[in-house]
Amino acid sequence: MAASISSSPMSLPVGDRRPSLTLFQGQRRPPTGHRWFFSGNAALNMSQRRPRRSCHVVASVATTDRPAPLDVDRSSQPAETSRRSDDDGQLAARWREIHGNDHWEGLLDPIDAVLCGELIRYGEFAQACYDSFDYDRFSPYCGSCRFPAKTFFQDAGLGGAGYEVTRYLYATCNDLKLPNFVGRNRKHKSAAADKLWSEMGTFIGYVAVSTDEETARLGRRDIVVSWRGTITRLEWVADLTANQKRLSEMGVPCPDPDVKVEMGFAELYTGKDAACRFCRYSAREQALAEVRKQVELYHGRGEQVSVTVTGHSLGSALAMLNAFDIAETGANASPDDGRKAPVCVFSFAGPRVGNLRFRERFELELGVRALRVVNVHDGVPKVPGVFFNEAAFPEAVLRAVDRLGAGGVYTHLGVPLALDHKVSPFLKETMDISCYHNLEAHLHLLDGFRGSGEGFQPRGRDPALVNKSADFLRDEHMVPPVWYQEENKGMVKTEDGRWVLPPRHRDIDEHPDDTDHHLQQLGLTAST
Repeated sequence: MAASISSSPMSLPVGDRRPSLTLFQGQRRPPTGHRWFFSGNAALNMSQRRPRRSCHVVASVATTDRPAPLDVDRSSQPAETSRRSDDDGQLAARWREIHGNDHWEGLLDPIDAVLCGELIRYGEFAQACYDSFDYDRFSPYCGSCRFPAKTFFQDAGLGGAGYEVTRYLYATCNDLKLPNFVGRNRKHKSAAADKLWSEMGTFIGYVAVSTDEETARLGRRDIVVSWRGTITRLEWVADLTANQKRLSEMGVPCPDPDVKVEMGFAELYTGKDAACRFCRYSAREQALAEVRKQVELYHGRGEQVSVTVTGHSLGSALAMLNAFDIAETGANASPDDGRKAPVCVFSFAGPRVGNLRFRERFELELGVRALRVVNVHDGVPKVPGVFFNEAAFPEAVLRAVDRLGAGGVYTHLGVPLALDHKVSPFLKETMDISCYHNLEAHLHLLDGFRGSGEGFQPRGRDPALVNKSADFLRDEHMVPPVWYQEENKGMVKTEDGRWVLPPRHRDIDEHPDDTDHHLQQLGLTAST
């Protein structure tokens, strides 16, 4: 059964986009620049961000009174800042608990305020992948990140994030020979233009590390790996490839041959292209090398370190694979004394990734923690494994079917936090199922969730962000749909009165010189 998973309108070729026709579409087209505008009261920028246990929490409209819509004064919202959890100094003392050390026992219903703030913060890190992506097919950098690494969070509207990007991540599917974007072959005719960017590789995420000031607030040095959802043709093919494959056959050194994952996700994670200067290392190799580098650096300084992986939609699947891989290869372990940094996943609207053995090794043997935030009306978390999954059959049946080699047996892992968009008085009834999958909508639901039956009580995150790339807010809130865009779509007026799209001169970071060194430390074959 094919699994359609998306987070942007790019399921269609870039030159042939149509509004809201994509199954499980989550994020409509973000802007091509860093200035944000909408026709409202003010210009907006991003405000603000063990054994298996059952902690399934649903804030249901059936048990929750719908409060009247609130009158939000958006003119007072701060610009260029990142939302931080209201921890009152608690986070430094409680970070292991918030990071899932006890499987979030007792923290979900009612939801712990510090945990809620942290979930929103990491969700904003995943959202920044979309907001920074260059969707403009007229740009010679189409498919790259629009912002330089040094100013990434400031340019993405998260100036107060307290993190610094140390590496961008790029991905490709080497077995597929489709260009990622329509029109690229026509556009790149000169040798100079061909050097600007890649027909096959795209910006898929980043690694970032907390600053000294933020580290003091967090109580440890936090290494974040953030993955975005589906945008390009190659990623759509990966989404639609629902067959399973042994993880050990995909280059991941898993000793158990019974651990199987969705083949398309794994191919995107492990694929590389020797002819592409950005994808000569796979996304897997890039992420592992950088995590190992940062863990070694900060463990060497005697600091406490954590590894937090986040992602939305397809990015959630990549986050699960990446977290498993980090623990499996020991990228989170210090080479000097073997100390291990705890690994945690904060997932949003993610699909199933693997079979029962994948879940068991992930949770029980490797000790990775995962908290999955989902909207109960979203279809993406229900695939793949439409027939054989943890909701349809007991584990004994799934295990028996899996042993028969029938394939298609999938199960979710980690702890779910299930929310219901019908509880929010800000959101309208719609048949556009892409809204149910939208990441900003998930962050909005988190902001208003207090616990089962407690209604929707926003903590202050601007509801207008829901319509940044969707049409989900009720009309009385007077926020136009899909409002996040660059002024005049980047066109500027020249001195002679003509309107043109100016060239974008910027450096594209390639791979650090020490990548091979860190891969070799992990026992992985270096790129040639």
